[in-house]
Amino acid sequence: MHAVTLIKGDGIGPSIMDEAVKVIDASGVKIQWEEAFAGLAAFEQFGTPLPDETMASIDRTRLAFKGPLTTVVGGSGFRSINVALRQKYELYANVRPAKSWAGVKTRYDDVDIVIVRENTEGLYAGLEHYLTPKKDIAESLAVVTRTGSQRVIDYAFKYAQDNNRKKVTVCHKANILKFTQGLFLDVARETAVRYPDIQFDEKIIDASCMHMVMDPSQFDVIVCTNMFGDILSDLTAGLVGGLGLIPGANIGNDAALFEAVHGSAPDITGKNLANPTAVIMAGVMMLDHLGEHEAAAKIKAAVEKVVNEGKFVTPDLNPQSKCGTIEMGNAIVEAMK
Repeated sequence: MHAVTLIKGDGIGPSIMDEAVKVIDASGVKIQWEEAFAGLAAFEQFGTPLPDETMASIDRTRLAFKGPLTTVVGGSGFRSINVALRQKYELYANVRPAKSWAGVKTRYDDVDIVIVRENTEGLYAGLEHYLTPKKDIAESLAVVTRTGSQRVIDYAFKYAQDNNRKKVTVCHKANILKFTQGLFLDVARETAVRYPDIQFDEKIIDASCMHMVMDPSQFDVIVCTNMFGDILSDLTAGLVGGLGLIPGANIGNDAALFEAVHGSAPDITGKNLANPTAVIMAGVMMLDHLGEHEAAAKIKAAVEKVVNEGKFVTPDLNPQSKCGTIEMGNAIVEAMK
């Protein structure tokens, strides 16, 4: 029996998380779900976006399965809860795989890229302030440490090794940001020497974006600092059909959090339209993390069957479909039998 903190989230979160839980439970794996709250809904109910009870649950389980959370953009709203959780539990590696689906028509049909993004430092460290009383000059500090760089780059190479990947590319801006990005690149070069069986490549971040849309097949595993990874992972999502198909894992030494990487989509909340694929595939990553490989493979095969057939999928995957979130979840459960 595995104990997992379940955070359904905001907007479409509860509806897609209900389907993910239904699918995971149907796989036969034994999960003890501890429901907890975070985000805008928690703020409205408890006066804080991250209640102590939620943190206490994660402290116990060291494993969270999370739906999308609403974060106020700009102004005086609270900072990202995702960032707070990553920093609190030292979830230093954000892993986002993007792979083509046979049933989803895109420009390319052979994309298979994994982004490994440093998750706790960089420009998302939260070190920003105004320099004048008028608040007309703002400054953000990008923090890159050797320790932080080493652990995420090691993770990327080990991930490549463990998953029969051939190449790791570090995407950087060391030509301009010579200290912060230079340090990250130096660590990548030093680390590559210890993995002679993995091909190593380095690309400047803006050139990487150009090369990726011209020929994504030249990329395999990509490792980069926080903000660059955030941007590149959305780019790779666009290559395979959008964020509705992209799962995310946040990995630390003694804790992990799995999630859909898309937003809370308040415009379609309660309409039974949200695509549950991303968060179900995040559940697959979680089961693999737990060593439940048979259940993970069963769910993955069922999701691929349903998505590739294109019949019982949400309208974002097939505009002619009359199927909703619940019906797609049911079809995935049925496909596992």
